[in-house]
Amino acid sequence: MKLTARNTHRDIAYFYLGLIIAFSFSGIFLNHRQAWHPRRYKAEIKEITVAPVHKDSVNDTFIASFTQQQDITDNLRRFALNGNILRVSYVNHDVDLDITTGAGSIVHYKITPVLGQMTILHVDTSKWWIYYSDVFGVAMLVIAGTGMFIVKGENSFRRRGWKFALVGIIFPLIFLFLLS
Repeated sequence: MKLTARNTHRDIAYFYLGLIIAFSFSGIFLNHRQAWHPRRYKAEIKEITVAPVHKDSVNDTFIASFTQQQDITDNLRRFALNGNILRVSYVNHDVDLDITTGAGSIVHYKITPVLGQMTILHVDTSKWWIYYSDVFGVAMLVIAGTGMFIVKGENSFRRRGWKFALVGIIFPLIFLFLLS
């Protein structure tokens, strides 16, 4: 096989096709995670009633005891008291509890099969994945660079493609600097 821009572009794109598709979907999902988060869909909502609690009693010890009493086994993220409402966030659960009445609810979240796992690609920080992502980033640069030299003639990068590329660079900068 001859080493040309077209062959290099095609073969690298074929190799990374699955990852490009997965990154595209997971990026879209993460952009809209306020409305629907594939890593956290509500699997179960359980109403609970506990003894009323005084505001001064809400501390790490109380949260640890509450967690054990409710059989919540995942890791605590944070807790906050807003007026009389205690909100406790775990990796796979959220708790809202009115400390004056003791009434509350526990929401248990599950990961959406396949779609939830794909979003992990965007947020994973393991060392091997970072290296693989770096190689992927370089490959995307190669695909972009070789793509500039595939088409010849009046539709070439030199004649017309650079205009689209310039707009493609300016467009996100508008959002970055003017609209944020």
